[in-house]
Amino acid sequence: MNQPQQDFSDRVYWLVCQVPAGRVATYGQIATYAGSPRAARAVGNLMRLSLKNDRDVPWHRIINAKGGISSKGDAARAELQRRLLEAEGIEFDAAGICELEDYRWEPHEVFWDV
Repeated sequence: MNQPQQDFSDRVYWLVCQVPAGRVATYGQIATYAGSPRAARAVGNLMRLSLKNDRDVPWHRIINAKGGISSKGDAARAELQRRLLEAEGIEFDAAGICELEDYRWEPHEVFWDV
């Protein structure tokens, strides 16, 4: 794997680990914070890989920009993700959407000084 991709992956995994229980972030949000605002799909791929590779990251806290869970044809993973989020207090409406205004993780500005 080339170095720039590895650096992006490392930044993504580190950022995802910063999202606290009871909060969510979007794929695009993590991509932007990782320095590649157009790489939301890459973040999604990394989250799927983290689950497949049993990587210790809270992948379930990363959702789509509408506040929903992206199943990408894997209904079992989507159901697991929803159960994990609900166990952390995230509520979904009848359409399977959580209110991002209530649950989105927004790091404090001093977060970026670390």
